[in-house]
Amino acid sequence: MNKNENQKCDVVVVGTGNAALCSAVAAKENGMDVLILERGPKEKRGGNSFFTDGAIRFAYQDKHALKPILSHLTSEDFEKISMPEYQEADFHQDIISVTEGKSDPELSKQLVEKSYETIQWMKQQGVGFELNENQSFDNNGVQQFWGGLPVKTYRKGIGLVEALFQKLESLGVEIRYDTRAVQLETANNKVSGLIVEENGVRKEIQAKSVVLACGGFEANKEKRMKYLGEEWGEAIVRGSEFNTGDGLDMAMKAGAQPYGDWSSCHAHTTDFQAPKVGDYKKPGDIYKKSSYPLGLIVNANGERFVDEGADFRNYTYAKYGKETLRQPKQKAFQLFDEQVRPLLRAEYDLEEATCIKADSIEELAEKMDVDKDTFLETIQSYNQAVQDGEYNPATKDGKGTEGITPPKSNWALSFQQAPFYAYPVTCGITFTFGGIQANKHSEVLDEEETPIPGLFAAGEMIGGLFYGNYPGGSGLMSGAVFGKLAGESAANYVQQYVEVINK
Repeated sequence: MNKNENQKCDVVVVGTGNAALCSAVAAKENGMDVLILERGPKEKRGGNSFFTDGAIRFAYQDKHALKPILSHLTSEDFEKISMPEYQEADFHQDIISVTEGKSDPELSKQLVEKSYETIQWMKQQGVGFELNENQSFDNNGVQQFWGGLPVKTYRKGIGLVEALFQKLESLGVEIRYDTRAVQLETANNKVSGLIVEENGVRKEIQAKSVVLACGGFEANKEKRMKYLGEEWGEAIVRGSEFNTGDGLDMAMKAGAQPYGDWSSCHAHTTDFQAPKVGDYKKPGDIYKKSSYPLGLIVNANGERFVDEGADFRNYTYAKYGKETLRQPKQKAFQLFDEQVRPLLRAEYDLEEATCIKADSIEELAEKMDVDKDTFLETIQSYNQAVQDGEYNPATKDGKGTEGITPPKSNWALSFQQAPFYAYPVTCGITFTFGGIQANKHSEVLDEEETPIPGLFAAGEMIGGLFYGNYPGGSGLMSGAVFGKLAGESAANYVQQYVEVINK
């Protein structure tokens, strides 16, 4: 093993996604000498954040609280916007609701309470924000929002990470690519650096502290099958191919404790023809299919298997992807008729979208290659079960079905107006929920729940926040909140470390 005597720094950050970059900026802002390590080449940097659609969930008082964040909008623009308030209590309740009360109280409270100020901090670092058009519709000239997710990062994930890379470049922070961290080093019961592999050669990097922000194990087939189930072996990886659990392995070998829901993950329905791992030439989460609450979902047998209208997609897509994986051939079809086709999100119009179109329901069944009799019976039973009511896609309208299982609880329109559309989908895994235990300051904890001196974590590495499901946009927010905190905590630790040495 080569020991590079020139590689000594205050803080080493492992990873180049949103959480890692926020950590590095925060540590540098606090006077630290920072080094960033990226396992992949420069052209594949950015972690899972590179692929995100950019929607980011945070608490805000009302639309006027967004003015400092959406500074490009005029007062006249805001007059044409209508959106509900989204207070800290609302954000926290969403977390509690979708995780069935299992989310770690300390971590979820920190996430919620730090969300708005962290958005402001990101803005100060050069990250741009814009309105999330996927959360609104035109209501007689007024842009009507719903669902507590009205903002996304400018130019999606690629805009987010590019802004943070530009900030780090202006700060003079070094990033080493094609450098895989493989082992934490300790001395005197404190983290003292890392062993890395570069071009097959092992080297030591000395550091006073380490921030692990290199993702979960979603890109590791063996780990997916071990912890999530055999069926996950063939799941499409929607993001970085490098998130194979290296950071988790290193941390646990150094005494960190596994924590949270290791048997579950964020998953989403994605185009059946999507690439097997994230394509860095096509960023922006372009293969997802998120308008299913407006239509129907059937499996390869022609049968419905979920309540498409149970809630807004922000609260169901992470679990419905998993349900799709359990279906025959790990395949399903999202169905829409001409009534709702104009309301679908932009991803349905992309050239990458696989679409089956037909002028009759019978023709659609034939083109989908599903059992025709079963499919026609499914559609007939659904149509007969649709109840009267006012259709309103901006709210949970209660326009549902009666007498069928599963029901459709909201946004139920008869499937009857030609032409008809079917989009074949499968399950794509985004990130895993299980991680290591850390406290609200991003300090990694040992088996006695005591901080491991010099070791910090952020992003997908931190377990305990999400169980079974998560509110859309909160993963990106968590990465930023705990990333910033990890950088600040590492800087504070190093300053105390230096003070002790100098005494």
